[in-house]
Amino acid sequence: MTATRPRAAWMTGVLASAVTAGLLTAVPAHAVAGEPVADGEYAFTAKLDINEGSRSCSATLVQQEWLITAASCFAEDPAKGFKVAPGAPKWKTTATIGRTDLAREDNGTVVDVVELVPREDRDLVMARLAKPVTGVKPVNGITTYPSQKGDTLRAAGYGRTKDEWVPDRLHAARFTVDSTDATTLRVTGESPDAAVCQGDTGGPLFDQVSTFRVLAGVHSTSGQAGCFGADESEKRRTASETRVDDIAGWIKAVAARTVLPRVNWKDAVQVVPGHFVAHNGNERSDLFVVFADGSASLFEGSGQADPKLPFWKEHKLAAAGSYWKDAEAVTSIGVGFNDTDGVAVRWKSGKLSTFEAVNEFGFAREKTLVYRDSWKNARSIAAGSHTDEYRRDDLVVLWADGSTSMYPGTSDNGISKEIQLTRADKSREGAQITSGRFTGQKVNDLVVRLKNGKTDLFPGFGASGFRDGVALRGEGSAWKYAQPLVAGSFGGGKREALLARWSDGNLSYYADVDASGARNEVQLVG
Repeated sequence: MTATRPRAAWMTGVLASAVTAGLLTAVPAHAVAGEPVADGEYAFTAKLDINEGSRSCSATLVQQEWLITAASCFAEDPAKGFKVAPGAPKWKTTATIGRTDLAREDNGTVVDVVELVPREDRDLVMARLAKPVTGVKPVNGITTYPSQKGDTLRAAGYGRTKDEWVPDRLHAARFTVDSTDATTLRVTGESPDAAVCQGDTGGPLFDQVSTFRVLAGVHSTSGQAGCFGADESEKRRTASETRVDDIAGWIKAVAARTVLPRVNWKDAVQVVPGHFVAHNGNERSDLFVVFADGSASLFEGSGQADPKLPFWKEHKLAAAGSYWKDAEAVTSIGVGFNDTDGVAVRWKSGKLSTFEAVNEFGFAREKTLVYRDSWKNARSIAAGSHTDEYRRDDLVVLWADGSTSMYPGTSDNGISKEIQLTRADKSREGAQITSGRFTGQKVNDLVVRLKNGKTDLFPGFGASGFRDGVALRGEGSAWKYAQPLVAGSFGGGKREALLARWSDGNLSYYADVDASGARNEVQLVG
């Protein structure tokens, strides 16, 4: 996810979640004593009930199945440290998520916490939920930029306010960064009412630009001044926040463990790698998937060095029964004006269209290139840089009769310039094509997999067509069960890889693909 540089973002509410009361020193922050939050705002903030009401903390939904919060919420004695054992929490813990107003039970969800993964060097723990949360969007991202003195960030939490002991509504406030060290930020509320209070511990400190929210810290301790029930002699309105910018990779790696195995990959009918989400320099692919029921999801790339953890978050973009059930061929394509990809789609009706952008917010700027019955025969499509090394908008089409065509520069030309590459060829009927960078040529290579499993790589594939093919697999190979076989960058090799969704529902990729073959299979599911 984009790691937005912390900027002056609007914050309304201080959180302080003191798990233990009556300490003279700073205590775990329990709640943000700021302004009430409007219904549905900051829905990624969760309230934790620990040990049947004995403790209350806040947390942040970072992925559908994972919260991030303060380890001190689960420590035996938070005043003595934040160490907590990995595994199931010692005390029963439930999370209420997506319910800005806790008194309303007609929205949000309540789910148990079943596993803790602590960070040893700071007051931080990842908490896995018993089941993925639906209908609530996680925080947009985890910043990878350290906050600077003077930055304005926003805090939220379910802790005490200035006049309520157990508030029913989420509160938020703005804070200014005073200083930073290796693992923490020191912040001060911008208004007299801004304070982190008991019940806010573990809640989010985040940067906000418009409706885009990026996590910068997690509430740890605070002075408690301005919180209901605090000693009137207490004047400290500062709070200590646990940094996340330097461990964003660790957070994503923990969350990535569960994102792929929970999907039924047998139902994935369109599997499309591409650079859809802005990654702040990360060159790993995301994965757009259309399922048999018409639902569609975008799996966000994790940027992890671990080749077995290429994706860390699923964004559900379309529900079952959506128009995506009519998508019969899909490929990523570069038709926009930035560094991210869109998709080209051949629909059941014979329409060919492009979406300039596909990201966690949905689909943008659809453009119809053609609407013609003859395009119902376009069985497989692949876009890449085949005539221009810088633009990925040359479209290669494999037709029902096994013939192939190229449409160069679809961004400018649409499909007005057709180059016929080959005539009808029965051996290629029902074949599949994918474009990628495997051999280091100036333009993309093309991979053709026949129905019988024979798969060939054509290095530097251009307008001159199929030349100097290299066999990756022979006739009768197991690759006949790859449905589909697609190119993308997943972290396990020097260049792009070949990802296979197998007919039995397994998922794997070949990390090293070049003119000498395809090697080093990395099993993702199965």
